[in-house]
Amino acid sequence: MPAIVLFDGDCLFCDASVRFIIRHDTSAKLHFASLQSEIGQSLRRRHRIPTSIDTILFIQDGVPYMKSDAAVRIAEHFDGRWRLLRFFRYVPKRFRDVGYDIIAKHRTRLFGKKVVCTLPSPDERRRFLDR
Repeated sequence: MPAIVLFDGDCLFCDASVRFIIRHDTSAKLHFASLQSEIGQSLRRRHRIPTSIDTILFIQDGVPYMKSDAAVRIAEHFDGRWRLLRFFRYVPKRFRDVGYDIIAKHRTRLFGKKVVCTLPSPDERRRFLDR
């Protein structure tokens, strides 16, 4: 199974984050599904992740990662200088997650909710599992 990023499909910040990931994962190893999709729900059940969790999730080699752990694991797939973000794994998790939680708590208020869906290009579309 490919490495999968599960994201909140209604969140503008999450949508922008997926676009960022696509731009910087030029090897196209990461795939995507919204938390609200059938595939997203199925992966939640398989990995026993409660529906109350609406954070970014990253599943790699059958292991789910949440919050800042997910972000650091995703950054390992980036090209160029953005790959340096992976070194945040050396910051203690409790500190990383505090920063992550602050952004996550206010993301809808700061960035809003999606009113219209962004249409990915055909190449990008192949990377979405819930097409």
